[in-house]
Amino acid sequence: MKSGLVSILLLAVLSWTCTTPSGKGPTFRISYSKELANEALDGRVLLMLAVNETSEPRYQIGHGLKAQLIFGVDANGWKPGEPFTVDQQAFGYPIHSLKDLPKGEYYVQALLNRYQTYHLKSGKTVKLPPDMGEGQSWSRKPGNLFSKPFKVSIDPSRNEVIEIVMDQKNPPIEEPEDSKYVKHIKIESKLLSDWWGTPTFIGAHVLLPEGFDQHPEAHYPLMIYHGHFPTDFGGFSTEPAEPNMDTTDYNERFRVYGYNKFAKEEAYKFYQQWISKKFPRFLIIEIQHANPYYDDSYAVNSANMGPYGDAIMHELVPEIEKRFRGIGEGWARFTYGGSTGGWEALATQMFYPDELNGCFAACPDPVDFRAYCLVNIYEDKNAYYYQSDFKKTPRPAFRDYLGQISTTVEEWNHYELALGDKTRSGEQWDVWEAVYSPQGEDGYPKRIFNKLTGEIDKDVAAYWKEHFDLRYILQRDWSTLGPKLQGKIHIYCGDMDNLYLNDAVYLMEDFLKKTKNPFYGGEVDYGDRAEHCWNGDHSVPNHVSRLHYNTQYLPRILNRIEATAPTGADTRSWKY
Repeated sequence: MKSGLVSILLLAVLSWTCTTPSGKGPTFRISYSKELANEALDGRVLLMLAVNETSEPRYQIGHGLKAQLIFGVDANGWKPGEPFTVDQQAFGYPIHSLKDLPKGEYYVQALLNRYQTYHLKSGKTVKLPPDMGEGQSWSRKPGNLFSKPFKVSIDPSRNEVIEIVMDQKNPPIEEPEDSKYVKHIKIESKLLSDWWGTPTFIGAHVLLPEGFDQHPEAHYPLMIYHGHFPTDFGGFSTEPAEPNMDTTDYNERFRVYGYNKFAKEEAYKFYQQWISKKFPRFLIIEIQHANPYYDDSYAVNSANMGPYGDAIMHELVPEIEKRFRGIGEGWARFTYGGSTGGWEALATQMFYPDELNGCFAACPDPVDFRAYCLVNIYEDKNAYYYQSDFKKTPRPAFRDYLGQISTTVEEWNHYELALGDKTRSGEQWDVWEAVYSPQGEDGYPKRIFNKLTGEIDKDVAAYWKEHFDLRYILQRDWSTLGPKLQGKIHIYCGDMDNLYLNDAVYLMEDFLKKTKNPFYGGEVDYGDRAEHCWNGDHSVPNHVSRLHYNTQYLPRILNRIEATAPTGADTRSWKY
C-alpha cells in the first residue's frame, strides 16, 4: 500500500481543494469506471477512514474499542462514471456524521457492497447482498468494487470535496479441492430456489472415516457439525506443523502467542486420532448455507430466509448419506456446534426430533429471549438502555472474563446500521432479526427494535416467542417433545461468556431440571470464568477445548448409539 500512497496523495491533493455547495464537513464524491462494471449497480456505498495504515481501512472496521470510521449510503441504479456523494447525511459509526469528524490525517477508502434483486415466493421484491462463495464478508466479497487507500488531511471547517475512484474489484473465491479424507458436495435446493426465485445452492465439506474405500460394505453414522461459514473442513490436517513455523503471532481473543502453529498442531493430532484403530468410524459434515443475510441460515425454516431447515435435513443430508454411504436413519445422526452452531444444534434437534439422536450445544446464541443477551424482549421497553426514572444507563453487549466492556448494544447495532439498513448488514444482531422475525410489508424483516433508538416492538417479540424462543417452545410442547428428546439435550457455556449467553442457558437449565414425564435426562454445564466458545471440557483452557469438538463428543456419541440403536440396526459394518 505504501508504494502507491505518494502518487495517490498528489492526485488527492489536486482533487479535494474545491468547496462544497452547502453544509458542514467534508464531502466525498465516489465513482467507478466501465472497465469494472459496464452496468448500473445497486448496493451499499461504504466510506471508511482509519488513522493508521496497519492494514487497509476495510480490514479495520468493527464495533469494538479499535473500531475505525465507516459511513454508509444506499446506491440504486448507480451508473459507471457517475459521481456518488457521501456527505453529512450518511449514517456512520462510531461517529454518526461526517460533520463531527475530528480534524486530522486519515487513510481513506471506499467500497461498494453490491446488491442483487430477488423476487421472493411471497410476492415481495428485495435487494440484498448475495453470497458469492466467501461467506458474506463484504470486505472480500467477489465482485465488490473498492478503491486503493490514500492519505488525506481533513479539516471539517474547510468544507472540502474529496474525489475517490474505485478501480479495484475483489476476485472470485477458489473452490477447495477434494482429498483422500475430505470431499466437497454442492447441490441446488429446489425448496430454496423456489423460495428465493433464483437458483440457490447449499453444500458441505465431508470428512470420510479411515478405511472408507477399503470397506465398501460399511455404512456410517452421520455427525452434523454446525457453525459459521467454513471455507473447508476445519481443524483437520494430514501434515504436521512446520518446525520453524512462526510463533510470534499474538491472538488477542485468547491472549496467547503462537496460536496459529498450535492450531495446526492440534489439527494434525486430530488426524492421528482419526486414523487410529480405536476411534469411531463416522462421517462428519460441515455445512455451507450462506445466504443474502448472513454467513449461514441458522438451519431452520424462516419467514425471511426461507426453508433452510427442510433444505438441509430433507435435501442435503439424504444426498450426502446416499453418496457417502450413510446409514440414513435418525438413531445414527447427531449434531453439535458452538455459538451460532450451538443454537443450530439445539434448534434442529428440537424441530427435527425424530431425525437426530442427540445434540451437544456449546455457548449457544440466546436460547431464551428473556435473556436475549442482556435484553428481555418481553418486558423491557428499550434494548439499548436499562429502565430508570432518572438515569440512562447503556446495556453492555461484549465483555471479557474480567467483566471489562468493549461494546454496548447500541454501539453494536449502530455499527450494523452504518453497514446496511433494512437488516442488510450481514452482522450478528441483524441475522437474529432476519431469522426470527416475520416478513414486513416491504419484504424485509420486521425490526425487533428500532435500530436507531432501541425501542422494542412487542408484536414482533410475540412472534419471536412462538416461533424461535427455544426454552418457551420446549416448555409449551414438552408433553409431545419430551419423550422424543429424552437424553438428547446437552448444553455447555462459560459463566463469563463474552455476549452474556450464559444468562439464557441459566433460564433453560431452570426449566430442564424441572421436567417430568419424562425428565430430560441430558446435561447442562458451565465453565468457570470461561469466555465464549467453552464446550464442556474442564481439563484444558478455552482456546484449546474449542479445537476439540470432534474428539470430545464422538466417543460419547458412540456410547449413545450402543445404548439406543433399535433392534436390527446396523451397528457392526462401520466398526473395523
